[in-house]
Amino acid sequence: MNIIQITPGAGAMYCGNCLRDNALVRELRAGGDDVLMVPVYLPLTLDDPDESKETPIFFSGINVYLEQKFPIFNKAPNFVRRMLSSKRLLRRAAGRAAGTRAEELGELTLSMLRGEEGRQGRESDELVDWIKAQPRPDVICLSNVLLAGMVRQLKQKLGVPVVCMLQGEDGFLDALPSSHREACWGVLRERAADVDVFVATSKYFGNLMAGRLALPPNRVRIVYNGIDLKGYQKIDPPATRPDQHPPVLGYFARMCPEKGLDLVVDAFLLLRQRLPQTKLKLRVGGSCGPSDEPYVGKLRDRLAKSGLLTDTEFSPNVDHAAKIEFYKALTLFSVPARANEAFGLYVIEAMAAGIPVVQPRFAAFPELIEKTGGGIVFEGHDANSLSNALQELLSNPERARAFGKAGRVSVFRDFSANKMAAEMRHVFASVVKSENRQAESR
Repeated sequence: MNIIQITPGAGAMYCGNCLRDNALVRELRAGGDDVLMVPVYLPLTLDDPDESKETPIFFSGINVYLEQKFPIFNKAPNFVRRMLSSKRLLRRAAGRAAGTRAEELGELTLSMLRGEEGRQGRESDELVDWIKAQPRPDVICLSNVLLAGMVRQLKQKLGVPVVCMLQGEDGFLDALPSSHREACWGVLRERAADVDVFVATSKYFGNLMAGRLALPPNRVRIVYNGIDLKGYQKIDPPATRPDQHPPVLGYFARMCPEKGLDLVVDAFLLLRQRLPQTKLKLRVGGSCGPSDEPYVGKLRDRLAKSGLLTDTEFSPNVDHAAKIEFYKALTLFSVPARANEAFGLYVIEAMAAGIPVVQPRFAAFPELIEKTGGGIVFEGHDANSLSNALQELLSNPERARAFGKAGRVSVFRDFSANKMAAEMRHVFASVVKSENRQAESR
């Protein structure tokens, strides 16, 4: 099958959706499919080889911004636009723009959702013209529904079906200012009608977005995220080794309030007060961009004032091999995200290493833990509730090991990138078959 995967890059930031899409493309190619991975906005930042490295970036973040602020820029010569689409320049610009918040992007988001009717119409034309010059795709897959503005033009000019992922977009839209929030949701509901099939990464999020986008159930499929298990097979999981002394609590996600890093730090401080004999340590890993550094700095100060900074290790922006080494050292794991997580890739990464997870009864977490048996959920969303749940497993290492073993078995069976690719391939084939039937009947 000939597939085009369109994925927004996050510039200087690691992005779970980018990691997921990159693994999907690699596995589809390994299975014999011809796949072009097309980055938009910014370059992809990944902890594995970039499957889009031979493809130009479309909807350059710099061009998109200038078109929004200065409509005359649509008449800029092509060589200027190409220069502003260079990956090196976009990476530099992304570092400076890392602090941009969703609430500052109302006008731009609305324009992008309007697609060919918005100010970035020239960007759509350039993408379509480039795709026309490639072997004709059987299907196009969009990484998230915020790209839905381009669907109408893709289908009209290319005549191919479009599949769209649902991967946590509601939080961004809900953070927009009230002056644009409802308008964006309204345009998105209209544009969603152009998409052939949506694929959600959890039943929880599929149901949520079906309601918010007024989608009938038959237009939403569920395909759980999968990870590349390379390296995880070599980890000696806690269930097969003696109890770790001292135990280590781990966190691996973007270092920001939305992911609840401050809750983990506060829970760690509480546990050191309650269980001083354990000498519990804390390891923090994941993406940390310029906008995150002040927040992380305050947490480091809090740890230093408590005399526990030396028992804490921060590992920002590590590659895949270093991430595997990070998980090897853990006893327990938690990312008590406040954001409405559609999945939580870090949960199955920890489980793949045999680490029991402790997550709030919130968003997709209960679904993942019920499906895997790889940990526990706790009520509430505060440091005291989290510390109580962590203490329960620290005090019962046999139970913790059982959770770790169950989670590891489940991830290797049900959450591999290979299985994810097989299920997505099935979705693509069904959409193409349906499109062919409709064409024959016309």
